[in-house]
Amino acid sequence: MFLVEGNKIIKELPNSDYEITDIFSIDPDQLNIKMAKSEKILPNELRKISFLQNPKDSVAVCKIPENNYIKETNIQIVLDGIQDPGNLGTIIRLADWFGIEQIICSNDTVDLYNPKVIQATMGSFLRVNICYVDLAEYLSSYQYPILGTDMNGENIYKSEFPEKFSLVFGNEGNGLRDSTEKLISTMITIPRFGQNQSTESLNVSMSAGIILGEIFSKK
Repeated sequence: MFLVEGNKIIKELPNSDYEITDIFSIDPDQLNIKMAKSEKILPNELRKISFLQNPKDSVAVCKIPENNYIKETNIQIVLDGIQDPGNLGTIIRLADWFGIEQIICSNDTVDLYNPKVIQATMGSFLRVNICYVDLAEYLSSYQYPILGTDMNGENIYKSEFPEKFSLVFGNEGNGLRDSTEKLISTMITIPRFGQNQSTESLNVSMSAGIILGEIFSKK
């Protein structure tokens, strides 16, 4: 089971593949979801069960699906050991914005159902397929180009992108692990235009936004 918080996201659940088992709300009539058992609770009870500092209205308990399936897509994001819940949530939101249907995660990437990840997606987890795999094994059998992100890669503003490919982002502190790097077809980077060398790198979710923006500007 996992929690989904806030009426805005909870209202989207009936149109997704996620099964709601219970809803606890200070005003269940506002949600009007017939497919789940709803219970009216007091604001102080909501604060006790919520992961948020200032919960507003409702919490839904949902079942974690047994298996995420892997489907063939034109562009997919691959995450190699991303640890920060906010980064994963933001990248899922970016994928949803750009119409990317699938994100492949290494088994040690932060859990999709971490409450902070769910909250950071703002509901986008309902529209993006997230799979956890043995990354080296998966990429070894992947048929299309694999683009990696690195400080020393090819300039994204001068790069041409294939029709079908995977775009790999590495761990926040360590980048791509060796076993992943060996399987990369092309390394790409966001060139630094500023002269201040004290900025070592960009946040991974920030990098994802810039790179995806450039990729789709060429389509």
